[in-house]
Amino acid sequence: MLKRARSSVTRTPYQLFNEEGLHLAQCVSYWVKRLTLACYQSAMFKLLILFAISQAFSAAATVIFNWDITWVSASPDGVSRPVIGINGAWPCPAIDVNVGDRVVIHVNNKLGNESTSLHFHGLFQQGAVTMDGPSGVTQCPIPPGGTFTYDFKINQPGTYWYHSHNKGQYPDGLRGPILVHDPRDPHKGEYDEELVLTLSDWYHEQMPTLLQHYLSAANERAEPVPDSALLNDAQNIKLHVTPGRTYLVRIINMGAFGASFLHFDDHPMTIVEIDGIYTKPKTTDTIYLTSAQRYSVLIHAKPDASKNYAFIASMDEAMFDSVPPGVNLNVTGFLVYDDWKALPGPVVVDHFKPIDDFGLEPLDGQKMLGTPDTSITLELNFAAGADGINRASFNNITYISQKVPTLYTALSAGNLALDPLVYGINSNPFVIRHNQIVDIIANNPGPGNHPLHLHGHTVQVLERSPADAGLYPGVTSGFPDVPMRRDTVMVHAGGWLVLRFKADNPDMFNPSNLLAIKPLPHPENKTKN
Repeated sequence: MLKRARSSVTRTPYQLFNEEGLHLAQCVSYWVKRLTLACYQSAMFKLLILFAISQAFSAAATVIFNWDITWVSASPDGVSRPVIGINGAWPCPAIDVNVGDRVVIHVNNKLGNESTSLHFHGLFQQGAVTMDGPSGVTQCPIPPGGTFTYDFKINQPGTYWYHSHNKGQYPDGLRGPILVHDPRDPHKGEYDEELVLTLSDWYHEQMPTLLQHYLSAANERAEPVPDSALLNDAQNIKLHVTPGRTYLVRIINMGAFGASFLHFDDHPMTIVEIDGIYTKPKTTDTIYLTSAQRYSVLIHAKPDASKNYAFIASMDEAMFDSVPPGVNLNVTGFLVYDDWKALPGPVVVDHFKPIDDFGLEPLDGQKMLGTPDTSITLELNFAAGADGINRASFNNITYISQKVPTLYTALSAGNLALDPLVYGINSNPFVIRHNQIVDIIANNPGPGNHPLHLHGHTVQVLERSPADAGLYPGVTSGFPDVPMRRDTVMVHAGGWLVLRFKADNPDMFNPSNLLAIKPLPHPENKTKN
């Protein structure tokens, strides 16, 4: 079970009013006394005290992590294998911070045989493009024996995660939660405690071996099927709960391939956040998370501890070409009220009926953006090339990682930065001007659901077809006034969706294993990066 905790962190609050070198608590007491003497007769007395205290205790912090990225051994499902850990341990630690904090991560790559990088999934990195992390896009990979410091400010509340963004590496274990607490959380008074629940698929082979097989002419298009499913990077986990209390459960799908259903036995979930966006509360008994999606839900504990309850995460079998014998797509966890009572058997669900996230409404009521300035149509394909190797593509163009990071090309190309050819045909760039309203039409003619993630932005989901609906028919009306908004969406097999966003964060945003796209900044905005 993950609760709020810090790991390998130095926290150094900014000391307001600390002119005499006092500790923070002493400092507040000292200034309260001085304000009392100076303002005792004043009608502003209470306001001044409250202001001083609130400013002292709400000051942002610098949260420092020193991370050695190394190989360690782990057996989360009973099969031992090498995994990528941090500071000799695995699972990797959570980044647990507050809105306004500055995060500094000193990374030492001690893998010995692999380069690496870190991406902070869902964080916009506005004004800090070099901290976004994708190798070949915003930075060079960190070589074995190399170091890199990520340094950025957290301006977004909510639930996120970090992971390697280098050559499909993160399924080998380099991934962890990011928890950003908000003093202005509109749901704060509705829960007593926070819990974190991560879902993931798990492979017994390491990624270089899996990729070598997948990218071979002998492979008949089938992606590797996971060997098992994990909860909090383990199995049969226990989440301890207390009768009568309400829990905010932050749920993250950190999987590589498998989308998952999540269902709690006799404990409804009230959704209050998706991908860092507060939502109007909506209650369901099942949610569906594609890779990289996050939900925060409220779960109300029972009034007594008469029994314990199970919950289940089940990978979506439709995502896989076929499921080999012996592979269990389900993993069970337990809500434990009383350790002395027996654990229940696995939850039996005849048919999952998850809530449709398309119907979730942002709490801020942000209206649908205006008429788009430009539109991008993407067709997601997995097909064999002339060499017989199956590769993913946008519009029949497979992305090839750049020897020179795309950001460096843009910053050195002058006015040619607006010419897509500067970045190479196989980088598949789309040049978007600052503050344009952009529509993305995504067609998925393939047989499986597919996630789509846009770095640096959230997108409004204007329309999403059911499965097997064919190509986008040109629908331009009937969209919701207040569309669902998130940074990772799912397009159904054989279907399409319409997304809209404002390009207000000039950056290089790349195609990744989640098929993100890349808007490029206008040269006049380059200094903002």
